Amino acid sequence: MEDNSIQPFQGIAEDVIQHLRFLQTIGVTHLGGASASPRPAPTETVSPVVTETGPAAPNQVQPAPETVAPAPIILQSHEVPSTMPQVSLFDAELPAEPVKPDHSLEDIRLDIGDCQRCKLAPTRTHLVFGDGNPNARLVFVGEAPGADEDASGIPFVGKAGQLLNKIIEAIGMKRDDVFICNVVKCRPPENRTPERDEIAACNGFLHRQLAVIRPKIIVALGAPSAFTLLGDNKIGSITRIRGQFFDYRGTPLMPTFHPAYLLRSPDKKREVWEDMKKVRDFLKQND
Repeated sequence: MEDNSIQPFQGIAEDVIQHLRFLQTIGVTHLGGASASPRPAPTETVSPVVTETGPAAPNQVQPAPETVAPAPIILQSHEVPSTMPQVSLFDAELPAEPVKPDHSLEDIRLDIGDCQRCKLAPTRTHLVFGDGNPNARLVFVGEAPGADEDASGIPFVGKAGQLLNKIIEAIGMKRDDVFICNVVKCRPPENRTPERDEIAACNGFLHRQLAVIRPKIIVALGAPSAFTLLGDNKIGSITRIRGQFFDYRGTPLMPTFHPAYLLRSPDKKREVWEDMKKVRDFLKQND
């Protein structure tokens, strides 16, 4: 059943918006308060001034009396309660609710909810938020969930995840010591690379996760992760940038090969080991 209770208010809102647009069209840009563009003062005029000794000399210029600036235009209306949001006069819509600060990963997970923000939602089985220590000193960021992750809701549990576990153990840590997540939280069909719009819809949650965890160092697994976090896809291939420390909002970030790539190219494991030794040494130096 259609709710007609708000129709009168919609009409009022439309009238107000049309009126404000009319005012804007005719050059009125300010209502109340100090004017953003004060009107120019009137041109100074010369007029004879009579003094006690007689009229002023013909060539003597006397300043015009001081002119009081006109008061700003004020619309007489009901006073807006202080609890109402203050909006620009010519905005047709109210601003969005203010973003509340995240105090925990649970806050972010609740905000994601049953996410339908991109075209990956209809084909997923489970949303894969992340797994591990919420106070981790080391965070691994992958690309996207695969079939095993989609089925379980946990990141890196397939063959690539088993290899990542060995990499973590090789630097003297356990999986429970770190936090693991992905750029996108839903599996792309056929495990394809996430597309630009899918990353754009999801990576804000990744940035919020990292802001809450505040790790000492981040390892970006693969090119999509590195380029998403660094915000630049022109810095070169993962082969070119791996093994170097980059800055992610004040936190060191190490790009390296994705474990799934190592399963296809095991000869690259040596290079990942060199990268992870740098990560291990950094953590030791920053205990």
